[in-house]
Amino acid sequence: MLNPANKRTPNLLVVDDSLDNLFLLESILQAFGYEVTTAEDGYSALLKVEQSPPDLILLDVMMPGINGYEVIQRIRQNRKLPFIPILLITAADRLDFGVNFNMRAEAILYKPLEINELLAQVQNLLDSKYKREAQNSLSFFMDKKPARLSILVDDNAFETSLHGGG
Repeated sequence: MLNPANKRTPNLLVVDDSLDNLFLLESILQAFGYEVTTAEDGYSALLKVEQSPPDLILLDVMMPGINGYEVIQRIRQNRKLPFIPILLITAADRLDFGVNFNMRAEAILYKPLEINELLAQVQNLLDSKYKREAQNSLSFFMDKKPARLSILVDDNAFETSLHGGG
């Protein structure tokens, strides 16, 4: 499960106020090759995200203090952070999208979790993130102004322009 851009193991942040859920998710994800960091509440999650942004966040909705919706809102409003996909995990039968319409999570899973569904969602979200990062990198280079390149060939200067698309 490597990030194709930098060949490192993806780092996931799992946030849940239930220690049993944290242990279960951490064990499953580590067994499938992911690097996992955990947080027991929204405050700890926000600190960990700011210190070392993960590749993906698995976030419980209902937590004391700062709930999952508030965590998402604070992460999305922090312009210093890179894009981080968020997978909401909830035991609720349905979520109140009217109140939390702007929560902007990329996916939702309902408890009890199916391991195959969890792993598929995690991989799909990571694949989407890496594709987005690759497109952003390509756009960065394509938006650059054309550069003049001089090459010395047999004591003769050869000039050409490199053109970016855009």
